[in-house]
Amino acid sequence: MQSENPAVWNDPQKMQKLNKEKSVLEKDIAAWKDLARRADDALVLLDMAEEMHDEDTFTEVMSETVSLETLVHDLEIKKMLSGELDANSTYLSINAGAGGTEAQDWAEMLYRMYMRYGEKHGFKVQEIERSDGEAAGIKSATLLIEGPYAYGYLKAENGVHRLVRVSPYDANARRHTSFASVFCWAEVDDDIKIDLNMNDVKVDTYRASGAGGQHVNKTDSAVRMTHMPTGIVVQCQNERSQHSNRDRAIKMLKAALYEREVEMRNKAKDETNATKKAVEWGSQIRSYVMHPYQLVKDHRTQCETSQVQSVMDGTLDDFIYAYLRNPTNERTSTSSELPEV
Repeated sequence: MQSENPAVWNDPQKMQKLNKEKSVLEKDIAAWKDLARRADDALVLLDMAEEMHDEDTFTEVMSETVSLETLVHDLEIKKMLSGELDANSTYLSINAGAGGTEAQDWAEMLYRMYMRYGEKHGFKVQEIERSDGEAAGIKSATLLIEGPYAYGYLKAENGVHRLVRVSPYDANARRHTSFASVFCWAEVDDDIKIDLNMNDVKVDTYRASGAGGQHVNKTDSAVRMTHMPTGIVVQCQNERSQHSNRDRAIKMLKAALYEREVEMRNKAKDETNATKKAVEWGSQIRSYVMHPYQLVKDHRTQCETSQVQSVMDGTLDDFIYAYLRNPTNERTSTSSELPEV
């Protein structure tokens, strides 16, 4: 084992990475062993229930069967997360579409939704960049969501998200449709070498507009990097110093370039293509309808629920699992696939 190599002990970063990989593998192995043990125990209980005609024992077996089905489901999903970067943490960016305050408020609602999703799954969620709207909401924001398989799960969210509701900003209480785009890219470690020529990178500094205390708001500590050959833009403002924000932005840019390289190498459309479409009518991957009825529907998988508030509180598992079962389905829809609103 690499962790038993004395040379590795002198490299704290490599040791930390190995320990992280070891922890993930140990948890997966333990889950499979637990499933096998519980399944064997359930079979023994079932035999006992049949021999003694014991209704209570049979009921216990049925309850355990439901629990085992849930465990099998979770393990099946983990098995699907076999992509090169699926086990990594992820950056997630949200950008408001056209529509001013309405779209910016919708972007902030999505921001809250992903924060709640991260909390529910025990991920560490850190705000990297945030640009507030003039009246309400956000123009854009970037989160770093850290934890095992964060990218594997959240890559299902790539694309345009559409909201239909009665606007709280409309004095005439009219129904409005708003759009925002979501894009995820995996965090990559230093072992993956990315050819980044800083001569190709335009670096801008600016004063952070979001929350961050007096230091952030009074100094040009925020950093924006634009990779001129590809047009990729990343921003970071959460660190206390410009130097720290610059280091984080370089890491984000390398991760984005690696993601782009993987796409080019595969030479095929994948789930990230949805983000390249216009943030407008007919390009959405998912619709969230709050009026005149309650419905959230994913147009790629047809997965839907009427529990809109639960979804907005971060309950996204059904949508993510449905996508992971069939990630090649890139179909988006127009409003004709929803009941008339």
